[in-house]
This record gives sequence, C-alpha cells and structure tokens, in this order.
Amino acid sequence: MSIKIKVILLSIVALVLLYFSYFGLGSSTDKVVISTNADEEAIAVMEQSLDNHGYKGEYIIQPQSTAELGGKMMAEGTNIEADIVTQATYYLESAQKEHHMFKNIKHHKATQDKYPDYITPLLGNMGAVFINTEALKDRGLKAPKSIKDLTKPEYKNQVAMPNVIDSSTGWLVIQSILDQYGKQDGQKILTQLLNNVGPHLESSGSGPLKKVESGEAAIGIGLRAQAIDAEKNGKPIRHIDPQEGNFSLVEAAAVVNKGGEKERKAEAMVQVIQKYGREDLLKQYPVPLYKGESVSKAQQPKYPKKWNGRLTIDLLDQHQEIFKQAKKEVQTQ
Repeated sequence: MSIKIKVILLSIVALVLLYFSYFGLGSSTDKVVISTNADEEAIAVMEQSLDNHGYKGEYIIQPQSTAELGGKMMAEGTNIEADIVTQATYYLESAQKEHHMFKNIKHHKATQDKYPDYITPLLGNMGAVFINTEALKDRGLKAPKSIKDLTKPEYKNQVAMPNVIDSSTGWLVIQSILDQYGKQDGQKILTQLLNNVGPHLESSGSGPLKKVESGEAAIGIGLRAQAIDAEKNGKPIRHIDPQEGNFSLVEAAAVVNKGGEKERKAEAMVQVIQKYGREDLLKQYPVPLYKGESVSKAQQPKYPKKWNGRLTIDLLDQHQEIFKQAKKEVQTQ
C-alpha cells in the first residue's frame, strides 16, 4: 500500500471518529437514546411502560447524575447524543432558553402547574428530615422538629445531608433554609448545619438515608418518599416534615429537536411513559403533578411549600455560592 493511500485512509478514519465524537451515539444507532438523571425505581417504570407497549429493544437508557447531564445539555444543545432527556425541569428550561433544543409535543393529561409544551412532567421529589429511632435513643437525642433544630450542639456529627454541588436533592434543603430565614440569617444557619454534618455530606440524594439506616448518623435530610418506604419495610426510620417546609423538584421528559423518524419515535415513547407509567411513578414519588391526581393522607406532607418564583440554573448557581461560602466558613473555624 502506497504512502498516499495510507494517508487517505487515515484521514477518512480520523473524519469518522471526529463525526461520532461530535454528534455522539445518538447519530450512530437506530435505537432511541434516553439520557436520564432518574434513579433505579423510576427507570424501571419507564422500561416497563415502553416494553409493554411495543418498544422493547428499541431504546438505550443512559443514567447520569443531574449535574453531569445538565452540563452536557448546556454545553452540547442539539448535538447531545440523547434523543430523549429526562431531567429536572429547571435544567430543561435553561437548556431550551440557551439552545432551543426541545420539540413541543402533545400531552394526554393536564398538569396542575403550568409548563412549556416541550416539558412532560414525570415525577416529583419532595424533601424531608428523617431519623433512626434506635440511634437517637442510644445517643440520648431528641427528635428535631425543624432544620434549624439540627444546628444545636448536641447534633454534632449526627446529621447527614446531600451536597448541593452534586445533588439536586441538596437544593431542597437550601431552598427551605433561605425561604424561611432569608439570605443573611439563612447562611448562618447553613454554616451551623454544615458544621454539625461534618463527615456526612453526601454526593447523592439517597446517601443520607443509607447513612441513617446504618446508624452512622442518627438524622438525615433527603427524599421524603424514600424515608416513608424505609418505614414501611420495617426499618427503624421515621420521617419528619420540617417546620421550614417540604420543598419539591419536578423531573420531566423532553424530546431533542433533531427531526426525522427517530424524533417521531422519541415523541411517541414520551407519550407512552406519561400515559402508562405515571400511575406507578406517583406511587413511588407521591407528589401530584396532574389534575385529578391525589395521594393518601399518610403521604401528604404537613408543610408543602414552593419556591417563590421560577427555579433556574442561575438561581441554583446563586444558592450553590451561598453553600460554598458556608462550607468555607466551617473549614476556617
């Protein structure tokens, strides 16, 4: 083989590799690529809905963290490998504003709150405090009634919570503190809280519950539904609705605007998940999102609250900076 032919072949290979690195997996497979920040339970419901309604083997699911997937959306726009994205609504709205990357689709149900047509709400994650009743008793601690209670000296190294830099669940904690106490007093309370958290600052929303179930920490801040499930399964866990309020975040599906047959298939898949998966998702994540939905009295929070205004990436950045400053103050103490 001549040197000239070798150069030509190597050039072709390089161009092919460049193409796939730029346009991603979604351009190299006939299957619909679903990039999702959902946890295992939600993914299982999506898979069951799709498999039972004609789409078995027609899709690839790529689980990613909220921050990782959000970063890809903001950086890549319609060049993202995904055909469907399921993600927190504030990321979807920010990515749409930046790139106009999602397609408007028809919905089979009317939502309680107003969402853009490209957003299909799937589930709601609600925050709460939870305790290990046995660990509290062994350590002579009283159950807290509020997040502010957790700043008391007796709870030093006994509290687990998610890191807002890594986990959207962590943002629920920050919202409740800042909404109730304002920026100045809220940052002081957050600093005191992080001082008591110590080694139990977790990178995932489910991390605090695992720490509390094991007894490494007596108290956790995390997802209300997970704590209730642990209670039902006979574990010594009890959830507490903090007086500052139970805030929630909505995760939704959106179809990436790429055109062609895959886009039409992706739209049909989202409609299937909404139509046939929502009932099971509501059982797993008992936050009503659509008109006509309700949950049992045991699942209803005492202090349901919403942030006053639209959740956005810019707002998240502001709250993360407050968190970073509080963490820095803890480290200098």
